[in-house]
Amino acid sequence: MKPTEGPEKSILVALFDPHTRDSEIKCILEEMELLTRSAGGEVVAMFPQKRRPPDARYLIGLGKVEEIKNFACAHDVNLIIFYNHLSNVQQRNLEKFFDMKVIDRTRLILDVFATRARSLEGKLQVELAQLLYLMPRLTGKGVELSRLGGGIGTRGPGETKLEADRRTINKRIALIKQKLEKVIRNRDIQRQSRKANPIPVVSLVGYTSAGKSTLFRALTGEETDISPLLFSTLDPVLRRVELSEIEEGYCLLLSDTVGFIRQMPKELFQAFQATLEEIVQSDLILHIIDVSDPDYLSRKEEVQAVLDHLEIPAEKIIHVYNKIDLLEKYRAPDAESTGIMAPTNNEPTEYTKHTEDTGKIFISATQKQGLLELKKAIFVKYFSTYGRYRIRIPKGLINPDSIPHWAIVLTKSFQEGMLQIEILCSQENMVKFKEKYGGYVVCVK
Repeated sequence: MKPTEGPEKSILVALFDPHTRDSEIKCILEEMELLTRSAGGEVVAMFPQKRRPPDARYLIGLGKVEEIKNFACAHDVNLIIFYNHLSNVQQRNLEKFFDMKVIDRTRLILDVFATRARSLEGKLQVELAQLLYLMPRLTGKGVELSRLGGGIGTRGPGETKLEADRRTINKRIALIKQKLEKVIRNRDIQRQSRKANPIPVVSLVGYTSAGKSTLFRALTGEETDISPLLFSTLDPVLRRVELSEIEEGYCLLLSDTVGFIRQMPKELFQAFQATLEEIVQSDLILHIIDVSDPDYLSRKEEVQAVLDHLEIPAEKIIHVYNKIDLLEKYRAPDAESTGIMAPTNNEPTEYTKHTEDTGKIFISATQKQGLLELKKAIFVKYFSTYGRYRIRIPKGLINPDSIPHWAIVLTKSFQEGMLQIEILCSQENMVKFKEKYGGYVVCVK
């Protein structure tokens, strides 16, 4: 097979239970097409099939396999992508029958990740995930492992790793895990210092393309990469967000993370421990939901399943329903149960005034609607016990550099041998301070 110029012409194949709804099949195929585009491929045809049980040799029926081969030959297709997981036997049989590269959805996702990783940590995580996926497929190498190049399904570890024996790959996996453990330890040290910091870390999570990066840019002003392609944000990004519209001096650290998809491959959970730990250790989670998507409920459940897997408590989560500006085109199927209302004017309060639940906020990140309500929800969730205090204490009695570890310092000055400082801190921390230096708290606001 000669290497092709431009996008690889691909065929999508998916097997479904006979009872699967057509609307669900449509959503799955659209997501698979976007995944393929994200990997640099071009989908020229889709071949869904409802069948029970799956064929042991080809997953799909022999008649469908022949139909796909005839179409592929007629349209110069060079890649077949299956939505379903393929066993080693099925993949070898299909590659032999089609005489071309055959990959499944997990391999496609890992390939997209390989093109997105920028940091050393991200590249290590991608390589580990790919090796974990390829390990059981080393015996009886087929087209996928023997033909190397720049095409979809061949990016990543490289020829020496793919052609190496099992022992060599096991050593490489062990080495990558050691490096990632070091990354995790360094992250833990950074998190411990952040935990001592009174400024909360808030992570954006959600189904991919829900608008996390758009919201990140709207809140931070940071010129982040916003792309319609999947997994455009792979390495976590951390930026400061001011809450001065609510009360002067308050702020947070906002983290943008990789988007989730349905049925996340287990290799990703194993490999992306460092990235997932960033979410677990956050003080608050903003679960971003694209409410304009007709399938948003199932996508919300997919993300919630990941959060449940990570054992994140419900009280740390704020559900943020994004893209309300598109509700004129799509009406939410459960509008009454979620409180989502079709827009009546351009005022963002129309979407939020019907609920005082800070665990559920409605916004448009592109139009910057509802962002103040979102900030207020974060403020109530985290800073509800905070207050503003003025302290006047003899110089030398306390190290001024230690105060930012437990309070937000607003002003600091020295007058007549006294340290005068204005801070924001929790009632709990102020009680501890007053127990030790009580006489020097001169003003409480």
